[in-house]
Amino acid sequence: MKRKMKNRAVFLDRDGVLSASMIINGKLIAPQRLEDFQIFPEAILVTKKLKKAGFILVVVTNQPDVARGFPSEKTVEQMHEQMFSVMPLDRIEVCYHLDEHQCSCRKPKPAMLLRAAQELDIDLQQSFMVGDRWRDIEAGQNAGCKTIWLKQDIEEKKPQSPDMIVNTLEEACDWIMEEAQRNRQ
Repeated sequence: MKRKMKNRAVFLDRDGVLSASMIINGKLIAPQRLEDFQIFPEAILVTKKLKKAGFILVVVTNQPDVARGFPSEKTVEQMHEQMFSVMPLDRIEVCYHLDEHQCSCRKPKPAMLLRAAQELDIDLQQSFMVGDRWRDIEAGQNAGCKTIWLKQDIEEKKPQSPDMIVNTLEEACDWIMEEAQRNRQ
């Protein structure tokens, strides 16, 4: 009897990868209001291309501002409804905690990826994590995924040893497709 292959996935950070981050006082932050939430047109095209290639698409996002009181969880969920309406996403995993909460889901910890992998039958070693911050790359590494850093010129800790560094989401998509093809041969 032939064993069914597990699914391949692309895990994607939200802010800075699929949607625009805001810069306030020189720091990148997530949009606070629904009217400030902007999905990148490139993200819509790339997610459609990845879905057509057979990948499960899971957004994994830290949203600690909810724990600080603004925006509300409802506002974040409305942002995610917008994403589901224009992108073929399978799931969105969200951590609403602050670092001091010591939760297992806040990136760089891998719980959001691990939960999705278990519930969606994902082979993490055949999957990819795309992010623009060190936390994203470390979460992907901690889960056993290949990692792609969407390089940002921001003043913060840089990710350690991502598998690939790209300047655009389209470049990340191209590399994922090449790697997936190489691993299937």
